[in-house]
Amino acid sequence: MCDERQLETWARDTLSRRQFGALSGAAALAACASGTTESKASAAAGLKEQGVSFATPDGTMDAFFVQPEKGKHSAVILWPDIASIRESKRNIARTLAGKGHAVLVVNPYYRDVAGEQFADFAAFISQGGFQKVGPWRGKLNAETIMRDATAIVAWLDTQAGVDTARGIGTQGYCMGGPFTVWTAAAVPARIKAAASFHGGGLVRPDYPMSPHKVLDKVDANLLIAVAQDDDAKAPADKTTFADAAKAAGVEAKVEVYAGDHGWMVSDSPAWNAAAATKGEADLLALYGAALA
Repeated sequence: MCDERQLETWARDTLSRRQFGALSGAAALAACASGTTESKASAAAGLKEQGVSFATPDGTMDAFFVQPEKGKHSAVILWPDIASIRESKRNIARTLAGKGHAVLVVNPYYRDVAGEQFADFAAFISQGGFQKVGPWRGKLNAETIMRDATAIVAWLDTQAGVDTARGIGTQGYCMGGPFTVWTAAAVPARIKAAASFHGGGLVRPDYPMSPHKVLDKVDANLLIAVAQDDDAKAPADKTTFADAAKAAGVEAKVEVYAGDHGWMVSDSPAWNAAAATKGEADLLALYGAALA
C-alpha cells in the first residue's frame, strides 16, 4: 500500500505520461459516463445538496452534503484525497446519494482553509499543490482525525435525513484511506463500514496509531482496495493488514485491484473505468451488508 511520502513521485511519474489538456478532457468525459464511480447525478433528480459547516474541537469544519430529497437514509462520510473537495469528489457523493445514502464530503484541511482549493488534480499539480498542502496535511494524524470523526458523526446524527437506527459508512481515497479506519476506531458504535481506495499509510510499523494497529477498537466491516503499483512496492502490507484484522476479529476484504494508484478518481491520471466500476460495486455491496 502506498506510503504518503511516495505520492509526489507517483504524481511526477504518472503525469509525465499524459498532458494536462488530455487529462482534463478525459476527466470531463469520465464524470459523465454511466456505470462508473463518478457518473454525475443531478441534484434535481431526486437529490438535494448544500455546503454546510459545523463545530469541531479544533474549529469549524466545512463540507458538501448531498442526500435524497425524501426519507431517512444511512449516512456516509467521504474523506477525499490530497487535493480535497472538488467536483470529482462531489460527483462520487452524488452517485452514492442516488443509491440512497446521505453523503458528507468533508474538508480535512479546514484548520487552515475553507472550501475548494483546486478544481481538479491537474490544477493541484500545476499550482504546486504538494507544497501548498504540506503544512495542512502535516496536522492530520490519528488523534486529529479521530476528534474530527467524533464531531462529524455527532453532526450527522442531528440531520433530519439521516437514519440513526442504521450504521454509518465511511470511505477514503489515497491519504483518506487510513482516515476511514481511524474514523471507525473513534466511533465504533456508529461506524459499521469503512472502505479505503488506494489508501496510503495503512501499515506504518513505527507508528503506534497505524491503522492496522487500532483494529481492536473497530466494529465495522472493511474494504481495503489496494492499487497494483502500490502493492508492487510494498507487497507484504496487504498480508500484514489482513492478519491484523483477523487477529482483531474484524471482517476485512483486502484485495489488489487491476488499477494503479488513483484509479477510482476521474480527474486522476491513473483513472481506470473498469477498475472504478468494480470498486463502486464492491463499495455498494459493503454498505448494503453492513449498514442495514
